[in-house]
Amino acid sequence: MPKLSAGLLPYRWHSEWLEVFLVHPGGPFWASKDEGAWSIAKGEYERGEDAWRTALREWEEEVGQPPPSGEATLLGEYRQPSGKLITAYAIGADFEIDHVVSNTFTMEWPPRSGVVGEFPEVDRAEWMTLDVARKKLISGQQPFLDRLELLVGVSGEP
Repeated sequence: MPKLSAGLLPYRWHSEWLEVFLVHPGGPFWASKDEGAWSIAKGEYERGEDAWRTALREWEEEVGQPPPSGEATLLGEYRQPSGKLITAYAIGADFEIDHVVSNTFTMEWPPRSGVVGEFPEVDRAEWMTLDVARKKLISGQQPFLDRLELLVGVSGEP
């Protein structure tokens, strides 16, 4: 059975172009990666759990703020190269977050060193245009941007 994950993709209009809110994974593996490393705020859930509730919970855990309010639209479910199935919801919202306060995880780093460290799941987040988001978002989540584009009827910068 594939793992399941659900998340939120907030979007807003900035002047005449669309922006989306993405997060950058924390930890030493991702520290120096930018293009192809960003993600929607999301997290895993078990079969039988509600994907929408998971998306809301994971937003709070990864961003450290209550989830944006507003009407959400299901963007769909896409299988990642790893086999994981991600369900995402678009939500129109306009907010600013100066910094994220994410939950943490522990891992041995460097590998086989015996040194265990604690790292944030998300180390930063920001609004970006669709053009920038297409470069920064991990490849398996790109279909969510395509679906959002169809939903709102625009693309990229003016």
